[in-house]
Amino acid sequence: MATFAISFAFGIWLLQQQAVLPDFAWAWLLAASPLVLFVPRRNVTARMIHALLIAAFAGGIGFYYSAWQAGQRLAISLPDEWQGRDIVVSGVIADLPRAHERGLSFTFDVERTLTPQAVVPPHILLSTYQDDKTPPLILHAGERWHFTVRLKQPHGTANPSGFDFEAWALERGIRAVGYVHNSKKLVAGHPKGDNVRLDELAEGFGYRLETWREAVRDKFAATLGSAPYSGVLTALAVGDQHSIPPDQWQVFTRTGVNHLMSISGLHITMLASLAFAVVCWLWRRSMRLTLWLPARKVAALAALLTAFSYALLSGFAVPAQRTVYMVGAVAAALWLNRNFSLGQLLSIALIGVLIPDPWAVLSAGFWLSFGAVALILLVTAHRVRPPHWLSQYATVQWAMTVGLTPLLLALFQQVSLVSPLANALAIPLVSLIVVPLTLLGAALPIEMPLWLAHIAMDGTMHFLEWLNALPQAVWTQHAPPAWTIAAAMLGVFWLLLPRGFPARWLGAPLMLPMFLNAPEPPPPGMLRLIVFDVGQGLAVAAQTNDHALLYDTGPDFSGEADSGNRILVPALRAAGIAKLDGLMLSHDDLDHTGGTASVMQAIPIGWISAPMNPNHALLQQTTDARPCQDGLRWDWDGVRFEVLHPEPGGTGSKPHDNDQSCVLRISAGRQHILLAGDIEKETEQRLLRLHADQLATSLLVVPHHGSKSSSGHDFIAATLPDYAVFTVGYRNRFGHPRKEVLQRYTDTGAQLLRSDEDGAILVEMDTRGIKVERYRKTHARYWQHHPGEGV
Repeated sequence: MATFAISFAFGIWLLQQQAVLPDFAWAWLLAASPLVLFVPRRNVTARMIHALLIAAFAGGIGFYYSAWQAGQRLAISLPDEWQGRDIVVSGVIADLPRAHERGLSFTFDVERTLTPQAVVPPHILLSTYQDDKTPPLILHAGERWHFTVRLKQPHGTANPSGFDFEAWALERGIRAVGYVHNSKKLVAGHPKGDNVRLDELAEGFGYRLETWREAVRDKFAATLGSAPYSGVLTALAVGDQHSIPPDQWQVFTRTGVNHLMSISGLHITMLASLAFAVVCWLWRRSMRLTLWLPARKVAALAALLTAFSYALLSGFAVPAQRTVYMVGAVAAALWLNRNFSLGQLLSIALIGVLIPDPWAVLSAGFWLSFGAVALILLVTAHRVRPPHWLSQYATVQWAMTVGLTPLLLALFQQVSLVSPLANALAIPLVSLIVVPLTLLGAALPIEMPLWLAHIAMDGTMHFLEWLNALPQAVWTQHAPPAWTIAAAMLGVFWLLLPRGFPARWLGAPLMLPMFLNAPEPPPPGMLRLIVFDVGQGLAVAAQTNDHALLYDTGPDFSGEADSGNRILVPALRAAGIAKLDGLMLSHDDLDHTGGTASVMQAIPIGWISAPMNPNHALLQQTTDARPCQDGLRWDWDGVRFEVLHPEPGGTGSKPHDNDQSCVLRISAGRQHILLAGDIEKETEQRLLRLHADQLATSLLVVPHHGSKSSSGHDFIAATLPDYAVFTVGYRNRFGHPRKEVLQRYTDTGAQLLRSDEDGAILVEMDTRGIKVERYRKTHARYWQHHPGEGV
């Protein structure tokens, strides 16, 4: 069973790496799979052949099953012609509405489309926005509403080591995203903005469950008010991790206890065990009941119901699913009077998770959840003499620390060094005290359990904050190559084998390449450049042999998420850029500086250069602030950097003026790159007057995202780029890039690159030439949206 389950999972994972869905013509080969049952297994060789055939069959099943599932889901999509148009729909709010800076976001099940001929997917993601003229909508889970919406197809940013929003949306069946429109006009006889609640509660168990979850969240908010850890308790009760403030979540992540601050498999297991013990003890008190049905069978059923109920309350994430399936397998074994090995239980859970959700293999939670359970089985199962419980607890903590390090470095490029201490205290406190009290507070009409849970959480948090403040609490590094992760996993397995196995220490050297095999920097004289896909904004990283510069930091998406923490820091860290020698901010617009604070918090920075007033808040955070002005130049490892604008003495006079943008020219021999910020035609004319001989360029990051106020004919003729890069957001409200600007660059023969269509643009330049890579093309996946096709 283990061979089948692992191979089935591998086949599913392999499908998720494909750029296009496979041709099902080859699936007929699986019809011959029953012949595997008749392969003789008389000796070791025959048994190995049989195992390989089983693995091939299971892998093929997983591959084509997930391909079929993907085809079914991709067939449901929003037609291109209905993007950005007003559509009147009615349906049900399908989950907990979550607050953002300007309103709410929620998933919506569409029951009826009232706009004639409009086609809307059945499951969409909506947001509401409020302003001074529009009162906020008060929305609750399970309500049926009449909305006017504007939708677009799911489209996320595409960057190295970045979050894949399109895969996330596909896994959850979200095939359109948009917002509720509030304008007072008529569309097909229905007033836009006349968004009306039709029913307080729609029929269906799923909707009722969401109302229960929201009721628990509201009770916690009403009881605890502004208490600092009310969000944590809410997450532990109903799985709403959005309730946890970002600063607290950062502490949990840096101390390695973030797995405890949601409904984890550990919490479910402990509650299920508690239910088993209590029911078993009570049932055994009655001879009549035990004669009618054995106590262990009844207790197993109670444990399963407890696990399933708590998992449903949590939203049924991957760790919860895995635990429920394992508890279910144990209960089934007891009821069927069968013995299942621990490996078989884990295999059942693995298949149980992947059949309804083949995209689970794309989530970090999937790998960490099953990896943690596998490690626990490795260090606790099949021991001749069970150790003392305290010794076993220490062994498990050691196994978690060492065993999950390869996965954590592969997924996040960081691992907490204080996690053994943090988990040693946090696991018993959170799982045995905080969680039971929290659930009692959710179930009982009294407030005392919630306040007791909060007091326990407060004590835990003080200890975690102390650990977080320790120097070098977290190890961060580059993204290890895949082969080093495989070697490290083998090393972990060998290192954690039971005592008595020879040379267990050899597992440690197998883990070393994961730390030592860092990405090679560009050789002297070469520049490596990334024009990030940050939506409507700009961020560019330039790396030479021994230096790195970041030009702009992209937009601020919300109060909690920005380009810095979501895109730039993970990508820079994965590329092995541990520090920035310089940070250049072209000008003071939020779509160019929105991620600055996050970058400065996560990565050491040498100096900052910007055309802003020296008293600007961002410049006050550094001891080396340099004015960005014409004449500033330097050489790094054979690569030349020159600032062509703004003129000296103009710094800070118009802090929000696009024409104050820093214009940076980077050169390697006769090859040049020009970063023009948001300059407009006035500045272009100045550059033509003063730097006409320096404007010819191999690659131009087009001024102001392709606005009609920039890229005049004379400027384009002077730059004459081989590549013109437009950094624009998908279907942005400014209409960038303008068609006439695109045409001007096309007429020069330049190759046009767009971040909304091509993702991040990766460039290598030296004296011999320039090489350009489009991230969406080189890292294509079948679920990716390609706006340039069929529009």
